[in-house]
Amino acid sequence: MKNEWSEGVDIGEGACVSRPRDRSALAALVEELVGVRVPWGGPMEYLWHALDDRAVREGGSELRDSVAWACRGGGKTYLGALATALDMLINAGIQVRIVAGSLHQAGHMHAHLCAMFGTERLGPWVRGRITGTRLELRNGSRVELLAQSQRAVRGTRVHRLRCDEVELFDPAVWDAAQLVTRSESLGQGPVRASIEALSTMHVPFGLMHSVVERAAEQGRRVFCWGIDSVLGACACGGEEERGVCPIADICASRGPGAEPGFFHASDAMAMMRRVPRSVWDEEMLCLRPSRRDSVFPEFDSAVHVVSEAPAWAASARWVCGLDFGIRTSALLWGAVDGETGTLYIADERVMENRVLGDQIEAMRFGGWPLPEWVGVDPAGGQRCRQSGRTDIEVIRGAGLSVRDRRLGVEAGVSLVRARLRNATGSVGMVVDGRCKDLIASLRSLHYDTTRRERPEPVKDGHDHAADALRYLVVNLDRGHRTRMGRWA
Repeated sequence: MKNEWSEGVDIGEGACVSRPRDRSALAALVEELVGVRVPWGGPMEYLWHALDDRAVREGGSELRDSVAWACRGGGKTYLGALATALDMLINAGIQVRIVAGSLHQAGHMHAHLCAMFGTERLGPWVRGRITGTRLELRNGSRVELLAQSQRAVRGTRVHRLRCDEVELFDPAVWDAAQLVTRSESLGQGPVRASIEALSTMHVPFGLMHSVVERAAEQGRRVFCWGIDSVLGACACGGEEERGVCPIADICASRGPGAEPGFFHASDAMAMMRRVPRSVWDEEMLCLRPSRRDSVFPEFDSAVHVVSEAPAWAASARWVCGLDFGIRTSALLWGAVDGETGTLYIADERVMENRVLGDQIEAMRFGGWPLPEWVGVDPAGGQRCRQSGRTDIEVIRGAGLSVRDRRLGVEAGVSLVRARLRNATGSVGMVVDGRCKDLIASLRSLHYDTTRRERPEPVKDGHDHAADALRYLVVNLDRGHRTRMGRWA
């Protein structure tokens, strides 16, 4: 049997569909094979990246991993299935595995694949019987569903691993999945191994949040689209003319001439009326990760992160904040404006498995002005059994002044939050962009979502720099101490 999209060979061993030369050709191929128009923007860019191995053929070394962060109902599972189907048709012999938050969720992507290859157009490519967890083509390409377990994932060596609803993954399984792919030359040239993460981001500070936050440093491309990319033609029934159409701003953002998508406008209107604006912005527009249960919700990178020191920093008072730690310790340098009291965090030093003396040397000879004082955790006043000295005594012995005011975590956090933005809207603190760990801490430090009565933030690695900042601010804004006694 011949296929006009193939390379002119009978469907069978080694047969494959020609690789699209550009996005327009890809759109035409998809419409011809499955009768679907892929929306331009995020959806098309994800699909093109999933299939584009030109960098490999041209000797490039860029990673092929990607993240598709999309809205609820944004078609990410279908697009993952479509990318898998095209992978199997274009790259004869490719091995693809699908793992999801649950085997049931993985079945959704498999169901889309079964529907695609159950048509008269693509049915002849199938070898044997399609099972509930496996589909194989006559050209040797194969896709299988995996259970979300370390045993299932670790025993895999494949070209593509597509992870659907990563938000629901066990972090240990996600970590194990990073080591299971392999690159290989197939029928139409080299195929670079890749792992794809597809998900909404509905769990505050969950796994998907972490994947997106670390995507740049790990070399993963992030493709993000909200409901505006897939919204169908508006059918407000005259509401828009009266100025009460709830999705009017979304329709306007699409611009004139934009082709309607598959998400019914009436459904979008109903959903928008049911949820708070914050939920809509996070889960349907994908404007930002959810910050529910954030310790510092006032922190805004656009407001608080600066690329250069303020002009007043040269004549400012310099102070430090230090979080002691055996495994990880964090040191911050801060400059305080003598007129306005604004705090500028100029630099940080976050170290692992280092002794206190290293941080002391950094404060004395690290290139910044010698601090007037160092704000520390009062726990540093506990005496070491081996040396007989406290950490605070060690710092003072190096000629540095120490402040160690005792204040509860909640009260200390409140002082930092007031610095970020107080009740009048004023900003009393900025952070230099070089302070990567502190910025990540201010973004990601959060409370336990399962134990909301606990006042302490979760200690999951984001707390060290934030604690150093808290000790600095507590001792900077400490005010008066009140002593309580008993009258005779």
